[in-house]
Amino acid sequence: MDILSRGTALNGNVRVFCCRTTRLVQEAVDRHNCLPTAAAALGRTLSVGCVMGTMLKDKKEKIEIQIDGQGPLGMMVVDAYHDGTVRGFVNNPQVEVFKKENPQKLDVGKAVGTDGVLRVIKDMSMKRPFISEVPLQSGEIGDDFAYYYMKSEQTPSVVSVGVLVDTDYSIKAAGALVIQMMPSATERDIQIVEEIVEHLKPISQIIDEMKNPTEIAEAIFADYQELATQELSFKCECNKGKFAVVLSRLPKEDLLEMIAEDHGCEVVCRFCNTTYQYDEGTLQGYVNAQTAYEKKQKEVAGKA
Repeated sequence: MDILSRGTALNGNVRVFCCRTTRLVQEAVDRHNCLPTAAAALGRTLSVGCVMGTMLKDKKEKIEIQIDGQGPLGMMVVDAYHDGTVRGFVNNPQVEVFKKENPQKLDVGKAVGTDGVLRVIKDMSMKRPFISEVPLQSGEIGDDFAYYYMKSEQTPSVVSVGVLVDTDYSIKAAGALVIQMMPSATERDIQIVEEIVEHLKPISQIIDEMKNPTEIAEAIFADYQELATQELSFKCECNKGKFAVVLSRLPKEDLLEMIAEDHGCEVVCRFCNTTYQYDEGTLQGYVNAQTAYEKKQKEVAGKA
């Protein structure tokens, strides 16, 4: 089970989020057939998405993260929800990039790119979503989100995200650690956090060694006070009915073309890679419904 621990430290002057996301990252990697570099990039984004999702106050709210650095991976999109569920995809999951100075180490920054933006869209169930974006700093994900929190939310933050890919390309460990300074934080609190971060191992290594996010937070901060835990999972809200609604609203010409050429159609969800099949009869039904509606509208217009 993947899980997130949320709490405070340093007399309540620091907010701490620590999560293990190994299973959900593995599911995303399996669904999208990601090679290690894409797995690391998408897994890091999914992990910080889990943290941001659990920061939401209402189950109707949603966060969408978009990262497009013009690198070979293309765009990454992650949706995160209040209940700890996330979903996401990367445009080019088969991209593989390694560091020149160390061919054994994945170069996520180069794969993501830096000639673009990190965009966060918060759907707060209002007329318009709240959209904030910042230039990408490194493409390594953690640094980019730390910059986002500072510039967009004026919250000094440490964001450590990591995905440890095993030799068989399976996900050995994945997760995130987010440390945020509260307005009440003193200079001494800031110094303590800086000292901790300076000697902190990669979060993926810590998760591989310790597993439990609560224990990790307690090992980092001696006075850690856990406020809540949250189960995490990869979950997509797509279903055949939702895509059917979209199909039924396509122009008749497009529907007729699908019938003539393919005798039906196949729809693939970008977020979870699930495939839905619609046969010729179903598409013809949508055409008939549109034709009937148009006929009725003409009759109404003729009587007016």
